[in-house]
Amino acid sequence: QVHLVESGGGSVQTGGSLRLSCAASGSIFSANGMNWYRQGPGEYREVVATINKYGSIVYKESVRGRFTISKDNAGNTVYLQMDSLRPEDTGVYICNVPAFDAWGQGTQVTVSS
Repeated sequence: QVHLVESGGGSVQTGGSLRLSCAASGSIFSANGMNWYRQGPGEYREVVATINKYGSIVYKESVRGRFTISKDNAGNTVYLQMDSLRPEDTGVYICNVPAFDAWGQGTQVTVSS
């Protein structure tokens, strides 16, 4: 069973930055892809960034150029660097590893104007 724990959320003003982390209970990210989801207030959960096991990356159009997904060499942590944050980026950010159907609890990001 894989456990995922997100951290790094907080409250920032428009234009600010945050770095989210998703820590896994083992070195799973070397051989498995993962997704960062966002669930805004009253909205459906949506994927904002994906990195596959080969390191290929896809971003949601609205975050491309502002968010950067990366993983550490040990393969047990994935990061989401978020720059130039906007109010519409507000939500709970959740990491997911589809191969294990593993989900974290999420970390809240609030961007004020």
